[in-house]
Amino acid sequence: MKALGAAAVALIVVCLLSLSLGARAVPPDQVIGALMGTVTDQDVLDVVWAVRVPRTLVGILAGAALALSGALMQALTRNPLADPGILGVSAGASFAVVLAIGVAGVAAPAGFVWFAFAGALVASVLVYGLAGLGRDGMTPVKLALAGVAVTFLLSSVTSAFVLVDPESLSRYRFWSAGSLSGAGGQLLPQLLPFVAVGAVLALTCGSALNSLALGDDVARGLGRKVGLVRIQGAVAVMLLTGSAVAAIGPVVFVGLVVPYVARALAGRGGGSEADHRLLLPVAALLGPCLLLTADVVGRVVAPPIEVQAGLLVAFIGGPFFVILARRRRLAEL
Repeated sequence: MKALGAAAVALIVVCLLSLSLGARAVPPDQVIGALMGTVTDQDVLDVVWAVRVPRTLVGILAGAALALSGALMQALTRNPLADPGILGVSAGASFAVVLAIGVAGVAAPAGFVWFAFAGALVASVLVYGLAGLGRDGMTPVKLALAGVAVTFLLSSVTSAFVLVDPESLSRYRFWSAGSLSGAGGQLLPQLLPFVAVGAVLALTCGSALNSLALGDDVARGLGRKVGLVRIQGAVAVMLLTGSAVAAIGPVVFVGLVVPYVARALAGRGGGSEADHRLLLPVAALLGPCLLLTADVVGRVVAPPIEVQAGLLVAFIGGPFFVILARRRRLAEL
């Protein structure tokens, strides 16, 4: 429980920084005053409530969604290098957003949600359908291979589409970098139901994931319905990743880095003995910490230009991925 408390404190601190720092710095005491209703300066109220509160809330939802998705994927595939992209969910959502931009003429991020969700759904169904083919049924290896195949296919089609449509390319290029700069309050009512349902499905998998970590045969011996657990996890990943991608673009590595850090805090040394009933909520709190920290750094590192949060997360996640891949002891959860 200490890990959960530490993650909660870290999230509060990062949220305060997110509300304070930017093109116009607002002192923390004024931020707190604006939130409590004791500040009357209209400029401060506009900056805090109209711009930074919605941006921070979207960052919390998207960060938690990506981290939970990554933790689920790593547990379901027993692969510590997995992230939501392994199921093709991000690729499916990205392809659907490109169609929304190029075919339906959707320009605002708020209009991407339903398209991204539909793309994530189709990609997930396709991956699970391919992984279930054959006499052996669905296995972690077949699931990963099917996800990689679908990801490459959809990514190739997406690239081809945007290259022949200059207008789609222009809009897609900014969105695909992954940013919270366009996140407004209109996104919150659309994101919240999907993220809430996905989070409930994910968090209620904790005990079953502990059993799956021992192997499918052992889990069945303990009375777990392995197929149903995997389906529940897949639905949660679809809802969480689809919502996050629609809101802020295909930000990578949050689903890789955060679950490992959460595992190190919730377990002993980052191994399979980590209790997923604790790991999942810790990851849900740490995910927004990483995403919002990257967003804050992007605002202040090169003013007046904002560096997209997705680029900074990738800058951290790339070397992290290489380090993890070189550690033999993390070959399997």
